This record gives sequence, C-alpha cells and structure tokens, in this order.
Amino acid sequence: MSTINITDARSHLPELIEKAESEPVFIERRGHRAAVLLSPERYEQMLDALEEVEDIAAFDAAMAEEGENIPWVQVKADLGWA
Repeated sequence: MSTINITDARSHLPELIEKAESEPVFIERRGHRAAVLLSPERYEQMLDALEEVEDIAAFDAAMAEEGENIPWVQVKADLGWA
C-alpha cells in the first residue's frame, strides 16, 4: 500500500497506474486521503465481495421476517415450474 500527495501524483500518474496493478495507491490532498487507485481486477473483486455481503444481509433479513412459510412445491407451481 502506497501513499502519495496529489501534486506528485499528477506528475507520476503512469508509474502510479502500474503500481496499482499490485497494490492500492492512496492519493492525499492536504494530508488527508482523497482517492485510491486500484487495478480493475481488484475493483471487480471488491464489488463482487460487496454484492455477496449485501445478498447475505438480504437473506438474513428475509429469514427474520415473520409470516407464513410457503412450501417449495407451491412456489414452483406458482411460477409455472411444476
């Protein structure tokens, strides 16, 4: 993980993009993190992981809901799968 200020990042962008292929590169503005450069592959991995976490949370919320359970046979019939 690397950190560089925004002024230096402007003049070293090609090198930073190359470095981002192997590790995140944080860009600081006035001493605070303002952005991060990631490889497209790492970005996609992070999006996939976030989607997985959101799916798990939605499943947990659905399982916690009160209400009548519908048998799988009935669900398939309602969807026209049976």
